[in-house]
Amino acid sequence: MTEGDVDLFVIGAGSGGVRAARIAAGYGARVMIAEEYRVGGTCVIRGCVPKKLLVYASRFSHDFEDAVGFGWTVAGAKFDWPTLIRNKDKEIARLEAAYHATLHRAGVEIVESRAVIEDPHTVRILKTGARIRAGTILVATGGHPVKPDMPGAEFVITSNEAFQLPRLPRHIVIQGAGYIAVEFACIFHGLGAQVTLVHRGPEILRGFDDDARHHLRAEMVSRGIKVVLGETIASIRKNGQQLEATLSSGEKHTADAIMSAVGRAPNTKDIGLEAAGVKLNADGAVAVDEFSKSSVDSIYAIGDVTNRIALTPVAIREGHAFADTVFGKKPSRADHDYVPSAVFAEPELATVGLSEAKARERGFDLDIYRTGFRPLKATLSGRATSIMMKLVVDRATHRVLGVHIVGEGAAEMIQMAAIAVKMGARKADFDATVALHPTASEELVTLHNKVSG
Repeated sequence: MTEGDVDLFVIGAGSGGVRAARIAAGYGARVMIAEEYRVGGTCVIRGCVPKKLLVYASRFSHDFEDAVGFGWTVAGAKFDWPTLIRNKDKEIARLEAAYHATLHRAGVEIVESRAVIEDPHTVRILKTGARIRAGTILVATGGHPVKPDMPGAEFVITSNEAFQLPRLPRHIVIQGAGYIAVEFACIFHGLGAQVTLVHRGPEILRGFDDDARHHLRAEMVSRGIKVVLGETIASIRKNGQQLEATLSSGEKHTADAIMSAVGRAPNTKDIGLEAAGVKLNADGAVAVDEFSKSSVDSIYAIGDVTNRIALTPVAIREGHAFADTVFGKKPSRADHDYVPSAVFAEPELATVGLSEAKARERGFDLDIYRTGFRPLKATLSGRATSIMMKLVVDRATHRVLGVHIVGEGAAEMIQMAAIAVKMGARKADFDATVALHPTASEELVTLHNKVSG
């Protein structure tokens, strides 16, 4: 190809890269995007979308139990893992095809190959050896699960492999306590597996509000998940058809599968970043400014590879802002404040804004409102469960700084609460809103139980 082949070359066709490519092409840019695996990235192929489908599947077991109290008899219900995985794969293939179609309609050329940066304006396609000249290069390569360094690590699966297991494990040990570990613990448990969650820290879900963390762990334990805190898996050995995990305390656990969910790392290795002069952070992520520009003027990066906020909607916002800035001539920054997030556990945990601890660290004088109550559904189902809701409020301005919910439908509720928090709503604005009864969410606007201040 000739000098100046494309205006934009995107490495990585995940949600952020696809959005950036499409919007840039809409501004008239000549765009090429390279993907070495499957178009759609982690979220679509082996992340949030297939995971949520498995979450739905896992909740039916609880629904069947609850149905009895409402007069339903569910006889002979059984679960088939291969059917779930086959149907999940069918849906993922449909979504991948939709992503392909979207890019083609936008006029973006797709290259199914790994691509490596050779200099600030040159990308080499490994499959063909072709060198493409680009005015701008966008790195959107995402991240990958980190495997532990210990004897027997070769027997460990990660979230990638969990989606393609040939059969449902009867017993699985999961190391980690971030949202991926917690979600898969609840998924496997809901589908019928015995689950042991092992975490080196004193509590699950580091970084989330402490009250929410404690409440969710108690719910998980009450439903039958074994949570082992203050320990790690020291080694793994194969014992016949099963695996034996030895914990740091010497305690041993036999399982059909052992999963590591101890974190993710940005995909920056061996793609030519250092050779092109791109600076990386201490954690190996691409260092970028507020416009997602790297230390090299012609190279930008978005999404998990920058290790800012590793959430798909954030990567999409970053990709859109990049295209607006570079090709739309409308300088735009992705807003990373008050981003809602959810842990699709059983029950769900969802949050927006500051945790109580983080707000106090920032010097806010706080009023804390918290409630716990038995949901109406549980009165007939007989399930021993409760919902927790918490508001973190700035005493000086009465602005709601954070909302934290653990319970059924928490993610759906927090999306709506996030609008109010983002707009700077005060506690009085919540109080002035008429409750919608009977719902769990009405507690957010009738919450007067101040527990500290």
